[in-house]
Amino acid sequence: MTTGTAIRTVEVLVTSPDRNFVTLRLTTEDGVVGLGDATLNGRELSVASYLKDHVAPLLVGRDAHRIEDTWQYLYRGAYWRRGPVTMAAIAAVDVALWDIKAKIAGLPLYQLLGGASRTGALAYGHASGRDVPELFDSIRHHLDEGFRAIRVQTSVPGLDAVYGVAAQRTSTGARYDYEPAQRTVVPAEEDWDTRSYLRHVPGVFEAVRNEFGPELPLLHDGHHRMTPIQAAKLGKALEPYDLFWLEDCTPAENQEALRLVRRHTTTPLAIGEVFNTVWDYQTLVREQLIDYVRSAVTHTGGITALRKILDFAAQYQIKSGIHGPTDISPVGMAAALHLDLAIHNFGIQEYMQHGARTNEVFQQTFTFTDGLLHPGEQPGLGVTYDDAAADTYEYQPAYLPVNRLKDGTVHDW
Repeated sequence: MTTGTAIRTVEVLVTSPDRNFVTLRLTTEDGVVGLGDATLNGRELSVASYLKDHVAPLLVGRDAHRIEDTWQYLYRGAYWRRGPVTMAAIAAVDVALWDIKAKIAGLPLYQLLGGASRTGALAYGHASGRDVPELFDSIRHHLDEGFRAIRVQTSVPGLDAVYGVAAQRTSTGARYDYEPAQRTVVPAEEDWDTRSYLRHVPGVFEAVRNEFGPELPLLHDGHHRMTPIQAAKLGKALEPYDLFWLEDCTPAENQEALRLVRRHTTTPLAIGEVFNTVWDYQTLVREQLIDYVRSAVTHTGGITALRKILDFAAQYQIKSGIHGPTDISPVGMAAALHLDLAIHNFGIQEYMQHGARTNEVFQQTFTFTDGLLHPGEQPGLGVTYDDAAADTYEYQPAYLPVNRLKDGTVHDW
């Protein structure tokens, strides 16, 4: 190791422009800066504490070039492995080290991952409506913005609030699908009825197909709310509308449950935004029970770990669909785009545009043109952090909602 590549400072930065973000900033003796995203929606300060109290002291003086060794050191060295807090912290370190390495090389990060496999990453946008006419307007708006694939979410008759519907009421007045974590001291509570949902959704997709034709890729997120047999029923009911994927149809911690779903439907399945290690995917990938890996770089141990998961998935013709709403900071989004560009088994990239205040704090070089995202050609990730802007936005408590059935039982949100 040359003296210049030793890590000199480790900073954990918390800011709340449009929502809360946790950013790790590493600086080498030579002054090269690397950024990593450590945001865990609704549990941000737990990761900030993990980094400040337990990880930062271990990093000072380590060689920034030793990415794999540092990853293993933080994962195996803690003994208590896995979990979203640990893996988000490791991810932040990993991405910051890749940012540093690429800057030292004078190359955009994707070049260090093998170079570009495509000209850009196909992105999907989030359309929603309280009724079908409002949904159609939202789809047209996203098409006008340049999206070539659309996720479709709608309200359900009889339910006051449903995940992913932008125009519904929130306690803060903010767009719900932009940031469902509401700035309250306790989580908002919403109601849920799976039978009503299962009756309603197929008709929505029939209307969308009739209006927009057979070519537009359509996606839908079940958000973990169904039992395996309910998920199988929905997947079968949606087959005539040729979905690009049905996401998180059932809580997949029970990996074997996807066997039942798979037996009953040919609708492609996407799983994994709440997963954080390859062990969460082992059965799903080996038995080809899913079609898309939904993990985020930010929550799955970083570029090093997610690249290995996607290489494993590629052996079974399973593609990527990296998690990318606004609870992933522009740093995490940039990391995803570099990976999207390089891997062979890319599928699609989730994309929600951040607000103006977030873009003021995180200045970015990635672009969105004709439905495709590109990370840009600046050395490293292509994101810089504006301290002056960030310091004007203090952390505010915010929590994702909690779901209850009609009888008051807590249900998966």
